[in-house]
Amino acid sequence: MSRESSPVLQAERLTKRYGRRTALDEVDLSVPRGRVIGLVGPNGAGKSTLLQLACGLLEPSAGSLRVLGSRPAADSAHLARVGFVAQDTPVYASYSVADHLRMGERLNPSWDRELAERRIRRAGLDPAQRAGGLSGGQRAQLALTVAAAKRPELLIFDEPAAALDPLARRGFLRDLLESVGELGAGAVLSSHLLGDIEQACDHLVVLCASRVQVAGDVRDLLAVHHRLTAPRDRLAAPPDGVEVIRIEHDGPHARAVVRSGADLRGLPGAVEPVTLEELVLAYMTRAAEDPARPATSRQETVR
Repeated sequence: MSRESSPVLQAERLTKRYGRRTALDEVDLSVPRGRVIGLVGPNGAGKSTLLQLACGLLEPSAGSLRVLGSRPAADSAHLARVGFVAQDTPVYASYSVADHLRMGERLNPSWDRELAERRIRRAGLDPAQRAGGLSGGQRAQLALTVAAAKRPELLIFDEPAAALDPLARRGFLRDLLESVGELGAGAVLSSHLLGDIEQACDHLVVLCASRVQVAGDVRDLLAVHHRLTAPRDRLAAPPDGVEVIRIEHDGPHARAVVRSGADLRGLPGAVEPVTLEELVLAYMTRAAEDPARPATSRQETVR
């Protein structure tokens, strides 16, 4: 498989343990290139662990992970192909904005000075301002600039906008998408804010109970999941080809999120489209209620 056609992320039985706690449990995942990937799940699901493994900051306990066709942080050339913005958008408090750009240029042979300076001007950042005096939104913009100016093939963001107010978050996501488009890069955005995922991402990975519960292009996922309202006895034993992901009972009726590629119009009751939020919450609820339940083929993937 050529480097250009290999998945941007490929995990095989990837496992990471911290002592007796398992953060990732035999995760299988394959994500094609050219996607903006939304990684969602509750706190403690293993999202940050997966991203730190992808950046080479952690080593797996078992299994394997390849990023852009290679082992994470395999060498300096591979490091230059990946840009990472951590959860606390780390910057050096005593360094000025200009210091960050000079350091980025020294460390990255593919550094794009024009892109970095243009982004700093657009964000309204004073090059002489020390990073410690920047607002949360400004620090996020500086971290994004440093990551993007490397001209990486993959940008990885670990909850970068979680602490920002709504206006700053909207601006950050706008600039994130602009940077991805300008670079022609792929991106992984970890967030517990489903609105951010819906706004920015075209591929979804739901991580819960240390496992991937479902993954696929958002459009394909929404096409095969439905909201079904029917007499509860008819949903107790759904027909072949219909999988109930989550069900709620209301008297004699039940409302369920189901998965099926077949035509459901012949079923009794009402069949409606699901929202992305309903889909994500259905899988997260199922995993929380039955964490030992094995995923189909370890990962339920829709392509």
